[in-house]
Amino acid sequence: MNGVNLKTNTNIKLPLSFIIYALAALAFAVVVLFANSGELLAGEFRMPKIWMSAHVLLLGFALMTAMGAMYQLVPVTFLTPIWNQGFGYVQFAVTAVGLTVFALLLGYRTELAVYGAGVFVIGVLMFLFQMGMTLRAKKEHNVMYYFLISALTSLFLTITFGFMLVFNFAFGEVFHHVSVLLSHMTAGVAGWFTMLIMALSYKLVPMFSLSHGFSMKWSKGALSLYLMGLVALILSYWIDLAGLRQSGFLFLFFGFGCYFLDMKEILTKRMKKNLDHPFTFSIFAIINGLVIHFLAALAAFLKNDSQTFWSWLIFLYIFTWILFSIIGYLYKIMPFLWWTHKYSEKSGKEEVPLLKDLLNERLGTALFILFIFSVGGIFLSVALETGMLLFIGLGLLAFTSFLYGISVIMVLFK
Repeated sequence: MNGVNLKTNTNIKLPLSFIIYALAALAFAVVVLFANSGELLAGEFRMPKIWMSAHVLLLGFALMTAMGAMYQLVPVTFLTPIWNQGFGYVQFAVTAVGLTVFALLLGYRTELAVYGAGVFVIGVLMFLFQMGMTLRAKKEHNVMYYFLISALTSLFLTITFGFMLVFNFAFGEVFHHVSVLLSHMTAGVAGWFTMLIMALSYKLVPMFSLSHGFSMKWSKGALSLYLMGLVALILSYWIDLAGLRQSGFLFLFFGFGCYFLDMKEILTKRMKKNLDHPFTFSIFAIINGLVIHFLAALAAFLKNDSQTFWSWLIFLYIFTWILFSIIGYLYKIMPFLWWTHKYSEKSGKEEVPLLKDLLNERLGTALFILFIFSVGGIFLSVALETGMLLFIGLGLLAFTSFLYGISVIMVLFK
């Protein structure tokens, strides 16, 4: 089917380098969370070990997976080759070293984390330069292009605010800490990750569901409203203007709602009636994202300032929207990526395995159910204030993450 081929001129070793590092980071992050379950139950998220785990999860797993996926998907989506693949390997090395040092210092020597952060920022800037030079060759600019540009701009803002934070840790409060922290979190989770997932979903959802004839009529509304929400929300951290923060959350909800309507239309136009379970997991994540955006907008209008409420809402947003999306898509992308690299040119000339032979659908279904139960158990444990349930939920999450990583890596041996 048209649009299903992931073949590009990108050497598969480049995206795989990012993805393998990301899977190791996922395992490390959930183990650290498991080891600090007591702090989580007490609602203590601003602890060095929790910071370390959160950054390894979002930067080590989510960001590195996104970078690896973009090295493969940007040429497919925009029909333009990666600007310089050799530069990509250097960028991976700088980013991986910087992130590893930064995360460890953040957890154990917070005042020195600025030095690891500096190396990591250089790696991210190299990635942004690589993507900028790649997208520069694209002459026609569609909505997906502007989604991606918005996501990359948000990534730049995220690392800028993040570096300001660790600068404060190292040298005292030079910048307004709370405003910088909130701006860093918003630009990162709502700006970079959400807008990137939106951009790639317009390619991946039709591809995995074999959909044709959809209009994407809500895409411009999704882009403009979500951008308005991001700008209003970040400004509200710096400017005391009545209604600005509430407006920001409302625009984010309506923007995400437009994206949701587009995804719904794409799925109604699909030719594949029975969707694969890993892909269904990513669709489930979209519903989670819509619900959480609604709850955030409602809480903002009710002027709910509970730190515990917002901390756990962000936790749910990260896990059930961002990470569930990435986990579901990656489980589908890896078999496509490996089959295209290893067997596409042999297909029709000799006997080769089918794409479904590379994907353990039954194991994937079990893993995604376990992910849902583990995150649900963690959230329920907080509501019931039950330490044992939190311990079990985090343990199940760690176990499932290990199995997930192994199952994805096993694709490379088929």
